[in-house]
Amino acid sequence: MEGLPNRGVAMNKLVITVTCDSTMSYPRNPYNPQGVQALADDYVRSTQAGASICHLHGPYTLDEKIRADGTKLSDLDQDGWLRLKESITSRCDAIIQYGIANGRYPQRVELMKQHPDMMSICFNAHDECFQPDPQYPPVELYGIHSREELEGYCRETKKHGVKPEVESFHYGAIWNALRFINAGLLDTPIWTTFFLGWPGGCWTPPTVEAMQYMHDHKPKDFNYSVSVMDPPTHWQVLAKSILLGGHVRVGMEDSPYLNKGDTLARSNAELVEKIVRIGRELGREIASPDEAREITGLAGKPLENAVSPGN
Repeated sequence: MEGLPNRGVAMNKLVITVTCDSTMSYPRNPYNPQGVQALADDYVRSTQAGASICHLHGPYTLDEKIRADGTKLSDLDQDGWLRLKESITSRCDAIIQYGIANGRYPQRVELMKQHPDMMSICFNAHDECFQPDPQYPPVELYGIHSREELEGYCRETKKHGVKPEVESFHYGAIWNALRFINAGLLDTPIWTTFFLGWPGGCWTPPTVEAMQYMHDHKPKDFNYSVSVMDPPTHWQVLAKSILLGGHVRVGMEDSPYLNKGDTLARSNAELVEKIVRIGRELGREIASPDEAREITGLAGKPLENAVSPGN
């Protein structure tokens, strides 16, 4: 109304990342797309629904046992990753983010030659334990991700023109990222993903209080997205990120449920459609791929990540 004071400033548009493969995190999800072509089709549908970043899992196999060095990592099928990427980019405009941060370092460096826009790099040690169905054995993985390895990733991503996505399961990852920024090896603005509720030794609580903590301690020149692997709180915590001016990640890898845990989505696009509705109802318009490139810093200097102070 005329005469009322301006209570806040506009936020950036909402960047939505979609991650379509739940074979590791929810291995008995009957709607998980199977095979490269089915995955590509689901990614394309998800971009049409409003996602601008596609977090890809190309074909991989996980070590059966923990190795002598204490790791349990993934082997990556290089040709399969390229087929998946090209099947998506030939049909839609999207930012391509290569995932499986627990893949073997030499294989992931080789994947950079396929020129994804981003590559997920876990800036803390990996310790994950997926067991959504207690009657089945857990899927576990372990990666050390030493600072020597992280320095290699910083140098190789610069060399190949790939933007690191700093995976942050807890705030030690942010400490590592700041260290490499100060050393001149990691360029700002940073695009990081906060992982809440992911089971294992890197767990951070999937609560709105934890989300507020992550936001409050975000360094300057860090933009963040949020991933929540906890069906009862999944949509609540994502809504909190939206209200704070952050961004969100949805998909069957994170949580395949449309509600608190008893209604499975039949496609990843359904999950994207729900977060689009939530975002718009909370006052955030949805970023196009080009707008997402500006916000993430892929297109040069990012837009200011203005956050409304509320009433």
